[in-house]
Amino acid sequence: MDAMPDLPRQSRVPIFNMPGVVTASIAVLLAVHALREFVLPDAWDVWALIHLALIPGRWSVAIDPSRIEDLLKAAAGAVGDADVVDARQAFARYIAAEPSASPWTFATYALLHGSWTHVIFNSVWLAAFGSPVARRYGVLRYGLIALAGAVAGGALHVLLDPLSTAPLIGASAGVSALMAAAARFVFQPPPAYTAAQPWQLPPRQRLQTIPELMRNRTAVMFLGIWLVTNFLFGVIALPMGAEATAVAWDAHLGGFLVGFFMLPLVDRHRG
Repeated sequence: MDAMPDLPRQSRVPIFNMPGVVTASIAVLLAVHALREFVLPDAWDVWALIHLALIPGRWSVAIDPSRIEDLLKAAAGAVGDADVVDARQAFARYIAAEPSASPWTFATYALLHGSWTHVIFNSVWLAAFGSPVARRYGVLRYGLIALAGAVAGGALHVLLDPLSTAPLIGASAGVSALMAAAARFVFQPPPAYTAAQPWQLPPRQRLQTIPELMRNRTAVMFLGIWLVTNFLFGVIALPMGAEATAVAWDAHLGGFLVGFFMLPLVDRHRG
């Protein structure tokens, strides 16, 4: 006699085995970039970049107008292609003439990307590390971690490069926060099987403490590779396909630190 319970019939296996919120996040990033690439006229795209990207120099002169002269000097001292330098100087004069803090840009910059390579790269990492966070904590906490990472990454970038007029774009800081959050629990060995019945799921594992994480070779290797990769981003300064924009390693670091240290607070209040 078969003692197995009557379990519900398995439906079709989905093409993308990701939580819906992660699929929706990736769809939004791709849709925004497609809109900029194929639909918006150039003038509208420039408007979107100016008003939605995070520009450190705009914040600096809005908070402290006495730094306008420093902003213009920094733009005048830029090196590179003559046309690009001229454009940056003109943009610095525009910022100096119409300073505006634009607080929403600490979040909206994450929706913009410099190239298809840039947005696809972020989407792949979002799928890999956003999925376990969304499965464990749900939509609201997933979104909170990503948003906090984006804001923290933008804030650190402004603090470290306050006179930059290069627009900061990309979801990398928010993705880095999710990567750091996932690193707190995904590299643990599977729990020992203790369920009374074979179809019962094991309880969720607790988060590893920092000392435990540092003794986990897989986690340490992942953290080391991540730090070295971001250090190389800072040294080589590759702009990921958008000459007039910046994808900053310091924003990645700010997002990563927030995700790493914020997750225990989120986990403590998990229902």
